[in-house]
Amino acid sequence: MSNKNYLAYLFLVLATLCWSGNFIVGKFATLYEIPPLTLNVFRWISVWFILVPFTYKEIFENLPYIKKNWLVISFMGVITISTFNSVVYFALNYTQVINAVLMLAAIPAATIVLSSLMKIEETNIFQLLGLVLSIIGIGSIISNGNIQKIIALDFNKGDIWMLVCVITWSLYSTLLKKNNFKFSQFTLIQLMVSVGILFLIPQFFYEKSIGLELNFNKNFYLILIYVAIFPAIAAYYFWQKGVAIIGPNRASMFIQLMPLFSAIMAIIFFEEIFELYHFVGAIFILSGIYLSNKKVHA
Repeated sequence: MSNKNYLAYLFLVLATLCWSGNFIVGKFATLYEIPPLTLNVFRWISVWFILVPFTYKEIFENLPYIKKNWLVISFMGVITISTFNSVVYFALNYTQVINAVLMLAAIPAATIVLSSLMKIEETNIFQLLGLVLSIIGIGSIISNGNIQKIIALDFNKGDIWMLVCVITWSLYSTLLKKNNFKFSQFTLIQLMVSVGILFLIPQFFYEKSIGLELNFNKNFYLILIYVAIFPAIAAYYFWQKGVAIIGPNRASMFIQLMPLFSAIMAIIFFEEIFELYHFVGAIFILSGIYLSNKKVHA
């Protein structure tokens, strides 16, 4: 295994760690009665202002190239910035953190299908077996080790909304691999945010129209600082770098680290207990990620 691959794995682990924290902080936002869509608006406006001093020169230098690829860049901005993130915060009003993250276990399957349909990567037996092991691990966690809970599983409103996140993120990862943009990762994020904000503004006014008001207090500012820097800038950068090295199929398996990281943080912040089924699930998830990164030798 090359050092480049190890670097990709480090990038992807850091990205999933940042996103796991986003779910924890997002849940705190619901407890502090911060409107979810409004939070996402302020989050990405903050990101835009943070990034613009570092990206504006490259944007102007690549305007012809950007205009040529504006459609795919705009689409990626809509499905990630204004759709995925808003839906996550909205869903956390109706479901638990662990449930929301566990729904993302379907991302590898969706990414593999999309990558195959778009003729980007071929699926091998190790990826399929790794996916199965990871799903078993997810099942252990979501069911508390009780298979009867899986059989009788009844998804709530928040879980259903998380399926939208599965589709949008799988599509984003696939498009990221298909389109090898010649500008920097931060510039791509800046362009996506610029488009995404346009579609976030109506969400802000929608929440105001139904009486959801934002209180500018200490809790809001602390949450905003985290969501604007770690899951928004750092995680996107790490994820894009990792996908560029090993591809969307193998990278998507790292999403399944999020339930493990989220469970650990839930123990720290919410004083939950790490049960045996958490340990069993973690072993299956890690085994699945390892297996999915093996290659078939001719």
